[in-house]
Amino acid sequence: MKRYVIERDIPGVGKMNAEQLKAAAQTSNAALAKLDGKAQWVQSYVADDKTFCIYLAENEDAVREHARVSGFPASKITEVGGIIDPMTAA
Repeated sequence: MKRYVIERDIPGVGKMNAEQLKAAAQTSNAALAKLDGKAQWVQSYVADDKTFCIYLAENEDAVREHARVSGFPASKITEVGGIIDPMTAA
């Protein structure tokens, strides 16, 4: 599976309360269940009017299918080519 960063333009997402975020996560999980393992949600970062989501997926089409089924836009999809962190310097 490849790793992707998905930028989603969702007006007001940064002002959602815990219940609203829970409902959004449930919607996303239900959509993933319909994809037969072609995509896996790792985590999302919530900002003012965007989320930045990390997914593992077979390909970009699987990410787009999740967006279609869930109703959450995939405004920009970027395949991750590598990962660095503080331990990379060691």
